[in-house]
Amino acid sequence: MPEISLFYGIRITMNWDEHNPPHFHVKYAEYNATVLIRECIVDRGYLPNKQLKMVLAWCEIHKDELMQNWELASSGQPLNDIQPLV
Repeated sequence: MPEISLFYGIRITMNWDEHNPPHFHVKYAEYNATVLIRECIVDRGYLPNKQLKMVLAWCEIHKDELMQNWELASSGQPLNDIQPLV
């Protein structure tokens, strides 16, 4: 899965051949989650509270860029990196 951002040990990825609704994957230590882009909510999995808050804030900030990447992924094009949360 292509990595699109990495911050505070949190790895954000998006698949090339994924299914709707638009989402991204998060890995932090042994935790994994799937986050819906439009709603900025966890669809599946679990993250510790601190990391969850950071990921959801990052999602809100970069929602447009995430949707652009989703469109790129849907058409099999390379994804753009997205600035990490700082």
